[in-house]
Amino acid sequence: MTRRTFIVSISILIMCLLGGSIMYMLLSDHPIAPSLASHQQGNPAVMKAPSPQQAESIQQPTAEILSNRVTEYHIDVKLNEQERTLTGTQTLSWTHPGKKTLNELYFHLYPNAFASSETTFMKESGGRLRSDIMPKDGWGSMELTDIRTMDGISLLHRVQYVQPDDGNANDRTLAKVRLPRSVQGGESITLKIDFTVKLPKIFARMGTAGDFVMAGQWFPKLCVYEPVFRRGRSTEGWNLHQYHGNSEFYSDFGIYSVNIDVPSEYTVAATGFPTKPAVQRGERKIVQYYADDVHDFAWAASPNFVYAEEPFSSAEVPGVRIKLYLDPAHQDLKDRYFYAAKVALSNFSRWYGSYPYSTLSIVVPPADGNGAGGMEYPTLITAFGAASESPGYDELERTVIHEIGHQFFYGMVASNEFEEAWLDEAFTSYAEDRLMEQEFGITTSLPIQAALIHNPKPLTQPSWEFGSADIYAKNVYHRGKLVLLDIERQIGTKTMNRTLSLYARKYRFKHPTTADFQRVLEQTTGRTWKSYFDQYIYDGKMADYAIENITILKVQQDNEMLYESMVDIKRKGGTHPKVPILFTFQDGHTVRKVWNGEEEQLQLKLRYKEPLAWAMLDPDYTLVLENKHINNYFKASIDEKVSTRSNVSVTKLLEMLIGSFLW
Repeated sequence: MTRRTFIVSISILIMCLLGGSIMYMLLSDHPIAPSLASHQQGNPAVMKAPSPQQAESIQQPTAEILSNRVTEYHIDVKLNEQERTLTGTQTLSWTHPGKKTLNELYFHLYPNAFASSETTFMKESGGRLRSDIMPKDGWGSMELTDIRTMDGISLLHRVQYVQPDDGNANDRTLAKVRLPRSVQGGESITLKIDFTVKLPKIFARMGTAGDFVMAGQWFPKLCVYEPVFRRGRSTEGWNLHQYHGNSEFYSDFGIYSVNIDVPSEYTVAATGFPTKPAVQRGERKIVQYYADDVHDFAWAASPNFVYAEEPFSSAEVPGVRIKLYLDPAHQDLKDRYFYAAKVALSNFSRWYGSYPYSTLSIVVPPADGNGAGGMEYPTLITAFGAASESPGYDELERTVIHEIGHQFFYGMVASNEFEEAWLDEAFTSYAEDRLMEQEFGITTSLPIQAALIHNPKPLTQPSWEFGSADIYAKNVYHRGKLVLLDIERQIGTKTMNRTLSLYARKYRFKHPTTADFQRVLEQTTGRTWKSYFDQYIYDGKMADYAIENITILKVQQDNEMLYESMVDIKRKGGTHPKVPILFTFQDGHTVRKVWNGEEEQLQLKLRYKEPLAWAMLDPDYTLVLENKHINNYFKASIDEKVSTRSNVSVTKLLEMLIGSFLW
């Protein structure tokens, strides 16, 4: 999104002609259209310009429309920092994107995941996310205190909690609201919702740590209703899932206008940008943020943030304000944060399409708020908590780069993180590794990552079906990334770059599936990838090739005594078109061959004047999906006092482990 002069009359006319609501009445103190006047707060008593330390440049929205904007949220929220609560009023407008007549709406109430130890999230996660553990007495929840139509009909008694994934009656993260009248396809409905949130103590994305607040997934969010053909659907319907221990999120693109009431000394970071100076009211202030063509809205607040801002532009990025909200422990590291953000924005924009928003905010939580770190939201990311005064590249730069990568894969290429998490995590991890090597010379030990995948699973299964967080991460992040790297090694870097660029641009502001990516790959390569996807993506195969035995016989050939070495090879996993094999004879002579890797069993015969000493499959570790290197090597004959199988690959793997850091 480029910044342009905002002309009130033209923008209002364009929005009306397009069927949207009038977003901003610049002569008003509240950015809500007259039809929502009952949602307004009173006129501000004081209009005080923000200080450079606590506010940023004021911007106005443009009339440019990038997405289908199915939803429109206008929210007023007040933080009670003493009680750790949010009190909110939300006016939601939704346009039915399908054709069927609907009699109910569904809402995600994510804070209820932290209501007790019996919720689905808590039972599946065991009260932890990554290395962060649920603090004692850190419970949180959400309550809908009122829900009404715009003509005043109360729907609160029509709310029903549902658990479509596991039937857990103690889980209230998904609610159905029966409507007083039906909604037809193409019709819009507006509801006014009052709610309160008891913020948990941070261990999983949202909550509080001292006076630091991370409001992620903090408001009643409408679920996604998918029309026919979206994500391959043959019949339209709601996409309904609870909040699980492994899953993240999926929402429609829309418009957000949010007023945030906090103590005057707090600095607020949020999705989008402020549209006018903060309104001071005694010892409190109200900051107003606006964002469009995004599918979520998050904010953070703290009285301790050290704020810094730098403009950035490149050939692919017309102009972005990079905003840092640093914990004081990292105030001297701002240059590192800025540099990581700039190389990520410029390179990802060149590879996957220009970053279209005018802001990018980076929040650095305090050390005890690390549970909120390493997370992505539209135009706002969080780094890891400021636990170290001198974090390494993998802790600081890699995290910032990874989360900015999500502005593309999840932020704009908005896949369903409930059901196909690899489409955002694996693609972002692939891009992250590429950029870390390019900018910082840091490489990842791919053979070790592959070797650690002991329980491969289909990448397209729902996130919670992976079981443990470890199995989820090793498949969705690592195995998914290795699949992309394996494809790259088969088709070449140039074709892979073209494939990912086409995919990202084609499905920008859409909701693609794995099948969509497969179609793009087949388009750029001109061949089918069905067998490959069936094995490595829709199924959970790895490329496991083994040397089973070596037999050596003496043979006579042309009056010369030779040795015939017979090597038995077995395929125990998925196929691969090029399997390199190295044969080394007792006099040091070597022979290299390449096998197509299709047959389940193969015997190769080699004749030479000396017996074969040993053979090894994939000696240079080019098969990134090979996860059992221990059976790749076989020595023809060794001392009877030791095992019949020796494994040089173990030594090589240990050397790699010592010499590189596994992310």
